[in-house]
Amino acid sequence: MNDKSAVLTATDEEIATALKDANTMSLMMAIVHLTGDLSVIRGDIKPDFEAVLDPQMGITEAAQKEIAEKALAALIDYRDRGGTLPPPPSDADVLEMVRFLTGREDLSEDYVPFLMQELSLHGEDAYYHAPVAPDAPEKKADFHTVIIGAGMSGILAAIKLKEEGLPYIVIEKNETVGGTWYENDYPGCRVDSPNHNYSYSFAQKDWPQHFSDRKVLWDYFEECADKFGVRGSIRFNTEVQHSRYDEARKIWQVTVKNADGSEELLEANAVISAVGQLSRPKMPDIKGLGSFNGPAFHSAEWDHSVDLKGKRVGVIGTGASVFQFVPHVAQEAEDIRIFQRTPPWVFPTPEYHDYIEPGKHWLLNNYPFYEKWFRFSMFWTTAEGLLDGVRIDPSWNDLSLATSEMNLFMREMFTAYIRETVGDDEELLAKIIPQYPLGGKRSLRDDGTWLRTLTEPHVHIETDPIVEIVPEGIRTKSGELHEFDVLIYGTGFNADKFLWPMDFYGEEGLSLREHWDGDPRAYLGIAMPKFPNLFVMYGPNTNIVVNGSIIFFSECEMRYILGCLKLLVEGDEKAMAPRESVHDAYNVKIDEGNRQMAWGVPGVDSWYKNDKGRVTQNWPGTLLEYWTLTKAPDPADYEFN
Repeated sequence: MNDKSAVLTATDEEIATALKDANTMSLMMAIVHLTGDLSVIRGDIKPDFEAVLDPQMGITEAAQKEIAEKALAALIDYRDRGGTLPPPPSDADVLEMVRFLTGREDLSEDYVPFLMQELSLHGEDAYYHAPVAPDAPEKKADFHTVIIGAGMSGILAAIKLKEEGLPYIVIEKNETVGGTWYENDYPGCRVDSPNHNYSYSFAQKDWPQHFSDRKVLWDYFEECADKFGVRGSIRFNTEVQHSRYDEARKIWQVTVKNADGSEELLEANAVISAVGQLSRPKMPDIKGLGSFNGPAFHSAEWDHSVDLKGKRVGVIGTGASVFQFVPHVAQEAEDIRIFQRTPPWVFPTPEYHDYIEPGKHWLLNNYPFYEKWFRFSMFWTTAEGLLDGVRIDPSWNDLSLATSEMNLFMREMFTAYIRETVGDDEELLAKIIPQYPLGGKRSLRDDGTWLRTLTEPHVHIETDPIVEIVPEGIRTKSGELHEFDVLIYGTGFNADKFLWPMDFYGEEGLSLREHWDGDPRAYLGIAMPKFPNLFVMYGPNTNIVVNGSIIFFSECEMRYILGCLKLLVEGDEKAMAPRESVHDAYNVKIDEGNRQMAWGVPGVDSWYKNDKGRVTQNWPGTLLEYWTLTKAPDPADYEFN
């Protein structure tokens, strides 16, 4: 993204003005690149890692000014010598820089190759893979892939297959690309991962906000589909019904339903499912569902024809979508009642609705290496750096409210934020301060908008359990009837029904749905025994809890899938599926790992767990671990035929 010409023509005053909006930690890293001098991170200016809610990590204004002055001098010198850089930092220097930025003096050297590629300091591709049959185009031409879904992962898969010259077709049930960002158009919908991480590594964007709204995200994926030339290979308004593996021919027969209702059979050597975990809205299991005599709809299927002005609105659920749409609905409705089973933890995010400052835009686009370190800072502080805070300390005795000393510290900090924002309404506070460990359920970002909305006199949190839905509204356990004009279901998605409602039949006609029996598992979240050449993106146990970017996982998965296709295209065998022993041993480790995390605490129910109480959604390890595991497939892990 860096534009050297903009730097070479910038005045001292323009640079100084931009630096007023800088993230100091990212700036310190950039200074090292421009000067080759690590003294800037070896001095007295250091972050306070307990000031996690401060974007400047507790660095004083005087220290910020001092760093800005050094950054100005460094960039002026860089400009005046024609934009030439000193030799790049060595691996040892990068490790020192990362340890400074993370406050982890014990950070393993294993992170160096990962970070060198993730930061792309020398132009590396973080998700590099060996090319598929570069000298055998005829082999590639005979290998066809069906991709299911044209959301974030499906577009990624199409781009990467196109780059490799592998034939493919994308089947998409909607009329255009974008997946969840196309479908979810409820008021206030936006991403809750920092946008500088929630974007393809190869397609960075000058984002308008720290956390952009859904239209910006949808536009981004539309732009990527066009920029990388994959839109023409997508069949829209077409839905996969079922897929059967032909063992004799070693191909998948994919039955699709076209827009006109007709069915068609497609054949492919491989199938990539990119439908995700959060693609099918879930309605609650409540007596009388459907009996309400007014407008009723799910947040993922928002009915924009319904005028909410002056209406009595009932909202079922307190998940991410409710967090986002209720403040908007509250501006129109006469009365809102939100029916809650358990409250979510609120992650204080002051910049959640903010636009990025002009100076920061300039720095991200022009100051050498600033953008790379800013992205890494977001990556660490919203993902890897939080993982220890949601891990269970084996010596911690009481898991009812916290899992460790760090988890308790975060609990107290977030509780203080809730109290400070809401005030002294003890009745409301008793309803919205969670009584389970932070990380046990999905935490939601708030800059105070949600919490302040709950203090409005016409907004109410109801904790009396729902007994049934009746024509007039909702009846609760106490017998009270709540009458409404409109009902909105913010009840999430069928997250544990992976690949649903499609059916896949593998070797010997084995049904994947029956085989899983509500307890989905996959090797690396990608591949399953007895289902050769079927690959899944955002599959079982590849969700991340502490708000790292799911695009990171998708890029890791696609790199691995390309490695599998390379083995198939270049080798003599045309089908591969993981060995059951490898698959089973991997899932034992996954289950053990999830039991050691806050979301695995017994008694805490969430969409992370299936009906058997097993965590089917989440990855319990570090991002480094997944990046390493998915570098390339090990042929020994697979059976070929």
